[in-house]
Amino acid sequence: MTVHFIGAGPGSPDLITLRGLRLIERCPVCLYAGSLVPEEIVRAAPEGARVLDTAPMHLDEIVAEMSQAHAAGLDVARVHSGDPSIYGATAEQMRRLDGLGIPFDVTPGVPAFAAAAAALKLELTVPEVCQTVVVTRTAMKSSAMPEGEDLRTLAQSRATLAIHLSIRNLAHIERELSPLPGYGPDCPVVVAYRVGWPDELFIRGTLATIARQVREAKLTRTALVLVGRALAAEDFRNSALYDAAHPHILRPHAKRAKAG
Repeated sequence: MTVHFIGAGPGSPDLITLRGLRLIERCPVCLYAGSLVPEEIVRAAPEGARVLDTAPMHLDEIVAEMSQAHAAGLDVARVHSGDPSIYGATAEQMRRLDGLGIPFDVTPGVPAFAAAAAALKLELTVPEVCQTVVVTRTAMKSSAMPEGEDLRTLAQSRATLAIHLSIRNLAHIERELSPLPGYGPDCPVVVAYRVGWPDELFIRGTLATIARQVREAKLTRTALVLVGRALAAEDFRNSALYDAAHPHILRPHAKRAKAG
């Protein structure tokens, strides 16, 4: 028996991995985060499977379901949105399973920031503009941010910021980032709402305007905030990867490549 933590992707049912879908199709127990995982995905569970939405459940109840399945020798599909390694509250479940001696594994999923970039047709790492992506959040009612992980400190890198769980904290984001080199009031911002769902919405603005735009759109949850110059980069150099004059192990000699 194994508990399979499965990343379902950001919303669109066809963005789940083949491995994840096949695990759901054969697991007689399926626990899924119903507020963020489409029901269409868990409909793939086998006929007669025990399928539970864990949105109204607390940790003890979820672990109790896994323990019962373990006692009965039944595999469990534990389905989370996006990728289980990012803000999935999976570490606490895994710790409990370790303590109970219940085996588990993890199948990755498409994270929201990657799905948002795809929908926007953007590359988040642009040559000589930005080569780093920071995935973070801000502190509100949830747990505090660890020392050294405040937004202003992380932004010293001038990275593209993928800020989760912070749609109601846009004024704080503006205050922290607007004074910093590499950002500023005119820095591009995209708020990606319910990426991959039928009602997905993207709001483009700047640090100076985005709070007002989001307020006017009446968005209060389930959104990702992307900040950085790469979001609107146009006048940038080409990468060396496909430069005919740049040799590498698979293209060892530029002149030979031209001659061929």
